[in-house]
Amino acid sequence: MLALPAGWETRTQTLSVRGSTDGTTFTTLAAPAGIRFDPATGNTATVTVPTTTVRHLRVTVTGNTAWPAAQLAQVEVYATTTAPPTTDLARGRPTATSSHSQGYVSGHVVDGDAHSYWESAGGAFPQWVQVDLGAATSVGRLVLGLPPSTAWSTRTQTLSVLASSDGSTWRTIVASAARVFDPAAGNQVGVTVAATTTRYVRIQVTGNTGWPAGQLSRLEVYAT
Repeated sequence: MLALPAGWETRTQTLSVRGSTDGTTFTTLAAPAGIRFDPATGNTATVTVPTTTVRHLRVTVTGNTAWPAAQLAQVEVYATTTAPPTTDLARGRPTATSSHSQGYVSGHVVDGDAHSYWESAGGAFPQWVQVDLGAATSVGRLVLGLPPSTAWSTRTQTLSVLASSDGSTWRTIVASAARVFDPAAGNQVGVTVAATTTRYVRIQVTGNTGWPAGQLSRLEVYAT
């Protein structure tokens, strides 16, 4: 868990997490992503990393929307007690979208092909893509991706995660934040969700620095 002083104004810091056994050679455990610190939720943020054994942990900050410096009040590290679920609940499930461009339809986000993708109509936000899990399910983690090719240059999409039990009434389960998709890190972003039960999961995009549309090639959903 990462934190800033509770009374500070909202800001997004772009950061990654790396680990090392010797303090010299570091590997990336969490790719660069825009992490939102909001006083309404205690100015804390949780970053989930895959199970790994390390001695040293390093948080690298490459941007801060509120101050020209890296800022942290707390870095808390917790041991892994159980292996995270590995079954993608969204694979092959029905999808829907606010719009799509040409043949870049919503079904591409759940087809298992990292190179096919959804793209919304251009020039208008917000846009969204969603998946129907088929039944109410407890979810805790998402993986979002763009095609891994270096032809897809680094871009930041501002997005939030919404949930619904009936496909009509929606609630926000992850607040809007800038998420960095970097081909050097596989063009994927992990999003941790406070354990919630939902049937529908929607990604709502309100900005994209690389193209005037929402874009995703992967929407993976994992159980709590």
